[in-house]
This record gives sequence, structure tokens and C-alpha cells, in this order.
Amino acid sequence: MTPFKLTDELLEQIRELIETRQDADLHALMEEVHYADVAEIINELNNEQATYLIKLLDSEKTSDVLTEVDEDIREGILKNLSSKEIAGELEELDTDDAADIIAELPKEIVQEVISEISDREHAKDIVDLLRYDENSAGGLMAKELVSVNENWNVLTCVKEMRQQAENVTRVHSIYVVDDDGLLKGRLSLKDLLTASTRSPIREVYIPKVDSVNVNEKPEEVAKIMSKYDLEAIPVVDEIGRLVGRITIDDIVDVIREEADKDYQLAAGISQDVEADDSIWELTRARLPWLFLGLVGGLGAAAIMGGFETMIAKHAILFFFTPLIAAMAGNVGVQSSAIIVQGLANDDLKGSIANRLVKEMMLATLNGVILAAVLFLFTWAWQGSFPTSTAISVSLIAVIIVAGIVGTFIPLFLHKRGIDPAIATGPFITTSNDIFGILIYFWIARLVLGI
Repeated sequence: MTPFKLTDELLEQIRELIETRQDADLHALMEEVHYADVAEIINELNNEQATYLIKLLDSEKTSDVLTEVDEDIREGILKNLSSKEIAGELEELDTDDAADIIAELPKEIVQEVISEISDREHAKDIVDLLRYDENSAGGLMAKELVSVNENWNVLTCVKEMRQQAENVTRVHSIYVVDDDGLLKGRLSLKDLLTASTRSPIREVYIPKVDSVNVNEKPEEVAKIMSKYDLEAIPVVDEIGRLVGRITIDDIVDVIREEADKDYQLAAGISQDVEADDSIWELTRARLPWLFLGLVGGLGAAAIMGGFETMIAKHAILFFFTPLIAAMAGNVGVQSSAIIVQGLANDDLKGSIANRLVKEMMLATLNGVILAAVLFLFTWAWQGSFPTSTAISVSLIAVIIVAGIVGTFIPLFLHKRGIDPAIATGPFITTSNDIFGILIYFWIARLVLGI
């Protein structure tokens, strides 16, 4: 299968077919296009063209398209659809995707849209999902699953599974519950096929099953599913009743969103923004950290002002200030990035003290090697042993402190419940710049005896 590629020629052809209302040709052109590729096309159309295409195509395809398009585009399309048309799209979606779209609608039309959904059981499940916090397993799960009662026999179980599977896109697992709906375990298809049709399910099912609570954070769900290589995981309520399941495609979205957020934090962007957002939105996201950098720069300038006499006597120290600041920032970012990655993957072991000691030893080794190179260069350039010693010793101290700060801050933020990814961006760079310059001139003063 050749990968889809959206070209300018194809996009122009689609626009022309829409403008000239050549529905048959347009429908034929889009018939074999995957819904994800249709979403890519719609993202490039204006609001009127996108709505026209959505109305033209079958809901079986366009419902999935709506889950893939950009949020702003989807909002514009939904505004141009009637409550009945929106309900028709939702009926084709799994309950989790339908609930996500319902949550984006204006409150005044939510009830009207739900009342237009002909499948009342589907509507009930959507409403049930809306009561969960979107940043929880309950807000992430779908109601579609296959569950069987432990008191059924195999024959009854197979009949019920056939009926339930009609509403499930993909059957990852078969869950076993008791008469109260409490999750008891999972059913192996192999065991089901090899068991006698009269055997009760309670003698066949596997009692061990991984599950998550409805209030669990999506990030924790992602860690569990990644650790145990699960394609789906059941969700239970506070008393252990089976209420839904989370599938791997939802978790991939969680991981991607979390990675995007961490990347933006590391780059010094405090809000979730995209390249196509307005200048004002982008400014609000970037300005706080740029302001922090400005304050840090002013602080570094003030520190250097306090050593004005020494700089006047040993002007060479001034020329190495950018090097010291850059090394402090780089080492701090390296250390914090490793810690943040370890925290994100939940594979950071040992106490904070041990981690700090290890980082200090690593920083010392790196510092000594780099300082030796710097010493030789400075001595060859200036021919001054005291000055070369002052700069090299300062570099070692700066690297050690930067490594410790870069390790401690993300661990401290994590303990406080703050996203440690914030410590890999301008925050850690600015703080290490200030510490680095202060340590540099302070040690230089001690070594040079000024």
C-alpha cells in the first residue's frame, strides 16, 4: 500500500469539486481514502469546505474523521451541524470518543444532542462517562467491552459473547464478573474453546487480571500498560465493579500529549500551544520564561558588577565568563534531563542522597578533564599560572554545583507534585548561569588573592 501524500494538486482538485458541487466525483475520490488522511485534508480546508465534505461523506467514516481533525477545525464543523447530525456522528463512535466530542459542545445544546441519539444504551453510556474527570482513567475509558458472569456455563458464555461483540470494534480481552458486577478475572479464549460446554466459567477463568481505578491518572495507566505490554486494561470503580476499559490507542495519545507538554516545558513554553496559534497566545506562553531569563541576566550582571575591581585588574577573567555560564547551563540541563527521563519512565532507583553523590562524582570527573584542557589552553595563551589555575579550578567547581542543582531540582519538584520537566528548560539554565558566575568570580578572587 502506497502511503498517502497530500499534494497541492490534490488539495486544489478537492476544493474545486466542493466549490462546483460535483458530489459524485468528490465522493468517488474520497471513497478509498483512509479517515486519518481525510482528516489531514480537512485540516487544510476552510470551515465551509470542511463542513460540506463532512456532510457529503458517510457518518461511518466522518465520525472517525472528527476525532482526528484539529480541535479548532472540529469546533467550527460542529457549529455548522444540527443536533441531529452531530448525534448521527456520535452513534458511530465508541463511547469514549463520543464523550470527548460531547464535552467540547456548548452546554446549551449538549442535552439536545444526547436526546437525538437513537441508541438509548449508547447515550446512557456517554452520559455516564461525562461525569468523570477528563484527567482520569474514567475520563479516558470506553464502555464497550465483553464481560461474562462467573456463574454461566461455557455454552451460555459463548452466546452472550457473540451478542456483546457486535458493539465492540476489537475484542482484546474477555472479563469475568460476579452477580454484583465485581471484576473477578479474565477468560482465555483457548481455555474457553477446550472446556466442556457445560463447565461453569468460575472453573475456567484466570483470577489474576491487571486493572486500574477510575480515579487513576492517565500517566499512571500508561506506565502500567507499558510495563506489562497490555493492549487493553479494565477499569473498576471504588468498590471493584467493572465499568470500562482503556485501549492502547488511547494510551498512545496520552504518551504523545505528555511528551509534547514536557518538550514545551523544557523549551520554556508554559502553555499548550501550536505553531498555528495566534501571536497573542504564543506570546503568553513564551513571555514568562523569557522574563525569567531577563531577570537572570540582570542578576548575573549585578554579580559581575560586584567584582569590577578584580575584572579591571585581570581582564582575562571577563573573556571566560560566557564559557563558564555556558558550561554551567549545559551540565545542569544534562543532569536534569536524565533525572526527568528516569522519573517519567519510573525507573529511577535509590535515594536522593545516593543520586546526588553519584552525580557529584560524575561531575567531578568531567570537570577535571575539561579543566585540564582549559588550563593548558589558558596557560599557553596568557602564560600566567595563577590565572590559569583560577579559571580551571572555577570550572571544576561550577560543573559540580551545576550537576548537583540539575539533579536536585527535578527530584524536589517531583516530591512536591510539580512536573519536573520544568527543570530542563530556562529555569535550570538561568539558575545555573547565576550560580556559575558567582562561583567563578568568588574562586578567582580566592586563588588570585584579590
